[in-house]
Amino acid sequence: MPNLDFSHLSTEERLDLIGEIWDSIEARHLPLSPEQAAELDRRYATLDGDIKNARDAHEVFNDLTARYR
Repeated sequence: MPNLDFSHLSTEERLDLIGEIWDSIEARHLPLSPEQAAELDRRYATLDGDIKNARDAHEVFNDLTARYR
């Protein structure tokens, strides 16, 4: 791969470029480590039980706001 000179870009422009490149990569092309794959499998296996215990984000936010005001 040729070296590309990005020195003419500002920090903000470089970060934008990084974001555009990252967004262009399809998730199915990202390799997972065995540990990551195992964690995803574990989470998928417990999904139904976890959903039953889930709380609405607004409810959690309101509880935290009341607690830490």
